[in-house]
Amino acid sequence: MKKKVYIAYTGGTIGMQQVDGRYQPVPNFLQSLMAANPAFQHRQLPDYHISQYDPLLDSPNMTPADWSRIARDICHHYDAYDGFIVLHGTDTMAYSASALAFMLEGLGKPVIFTGSQIPLCEIRNDAQENLIASLLLAANYTIPEVCLYFHKKLFRGCRVVKVDAAGFDAFDSPNCHPLAELGISVEINWALVRPLPTHTLALHELATPGDVGALRLYPGMSARILENILQPPLRGLILETYGAGNAPDNDREFLRVLAQAASRGVVIVDCTQCLRGTVDLTKYATGSALADAGVISGYDMTPEAALTKLAYLLSVYDDVTAVKTKMQADLRGELTPNVHTA
Repeated sequence: MKKKVYIAYTGGTIGMQQVDGRYQPVPNFLQSLMAANPAFQHRQLPDYHISQYDPLLDSPNMTPADWSRIARDICHHYDAYDGFIVLHGTDTMAYSASALAFMLEGLGKPVIFTGSQIPLCEIRNDAQENLIASLLLAANYTIPEVCLYFHKKLFRGCRVVKVDAAGFDAFDSPNCHPLAELGISVEINWALVRPLPTHTLALHELATPGDVGALRLYPGMSARILENILQPPLRGLILETYGAGNAPDNDREFLRVLAQAASRGVVIVDCTQCLRGTVDLTKYATGSALADAGVISGYDMTPEAALTKLAYLLSVYDDVTAVKTKMQADLRGELTPNVHTA
């Protein structure tokens, strides 16, 4: 029997059409293009069903409520299909893929996010290859993870960042090798693929995602800005710092604000602004000062993964100590265990 793949079509560039000189999602346009294209009828492809969301969204309009909708959709159809594809705009795809990696606990089938930089309607596009490759991967390889496929590479979903606004190789996974690379042959990095779960799929929706925020440091930033960000109802903050997790240690007001927030239970996670590398709060005095103020390390997590992981943990655990402990543990392959230095 042919394998079956479920396609959750949320929107994005891949199915857009030019309307008044601008690309925008148009209902049923993608399906009509695929129906007219012999490549999508090829016998080597699995059977697939497209579920079109209403409304179709360009990804800047995506919210955590949409992450929950996608996750519920996958859970509802989980037993009937061999794999899942989420067609999604590229701008916030890394956030959505990271969020679903944490929301779908015990995932035993591939869930692959993909999209394109140029719509399928254009003669020169990256949409056809991305979609066909995702269909073949979702149907034929038991990779029990939320993934992101783009430009001949399959990445772990909670490891990706968008690195190019114009190129076809729009995504990268700076601190983790791809799960698969597609050239003449399909090369799966099975040593990196996570093992099949021992328990059934469980959905964890994000209870209050608005309670988590992110702030990127810049030289001379006022402590008052940080203090305003840390006000209730904020319960967690991803602080994007310099280098190996450093911030000014000669600004006593800045450190006081952090310590005060941490003492009242705000979870503050230190992620580096650098594309590669890890946070080490023991290496420099400017990092140790943050640790002394109650900030915890995000190690080599992407800011997208750290943000969605923190929202997930605050939805599951009431105890701040448990959240901090789990935040620094590897749950879905989102951080590299051997980079722990604190």
